[in-house]
Amino acid sequence: MRFLLRSFFRGLLVVVPVVTTLYILVRLFSWLDGLVPWPESMASFRGAGVLLIFLSMVVVGALASNVVARWFFRGVERLFERLPLVKLIYSSLRDLISAFVGDAKKFEAPVAVRIAGQAKILGFITRTDMAEFGMADHVAVYFPQSYNFAGQVMLVPRDDVTILEAASSDVMTFIVSGGVSGERAVEDSPAEALPA
Repeated sequence: MRFLLRSFFRGLLVVVPVVTTLYILVRLFSWLDGLVPWPESMASFRGAGVLLIFLSMVVVGALASNVVARWFFRGVERLFERLPLVKLIYSSLRDLISAFVGDAKKFEAPVAVRIAGQAKILGFITRTDMAEFGMADHVAVYFPQSYNFAGQVMLVPRDDVTILEAASSDVMTFIVSGGVSGERAVEDSPAEALPA
């Protein structure tokens, strides 16, 4: 009986992440593909919408380096930044996307922040100058949440921040996985893994 249960849970461990990942990718692909309205004659060509969106992004990206197109895009940006509700949505989305894929990526400085005694929390410095808030001796640190695609931004004293010698992607994976991802994940009971 114990062998059956152990095999069942090992099977879950192998199958659930693979099936869930594939399901999410297929749903994302279908959603993106459905964003482009096609005539009935072309509706059966799966992937045309994703291909068109990809090519459109490449063309817009190439045009953005052109002086005339850059002037146009900056005009649209200035217009969006003047409208109250539009500004909030636009600037938040622009900053979020540029944090991951822009030239000035924001999640490139993983840190450990001392919070109480010797306890530390992992995060990423997103701004080093907080003088505009009257806190010149603080930095902005983003703390992703485990098992979630959300997080908190905290302003913390510079002295409590330690830059980590680790790849940002490894630190993000470690945090989002709740600390179970990586080479040194605890395989036995946590009590046995702690030093005496």
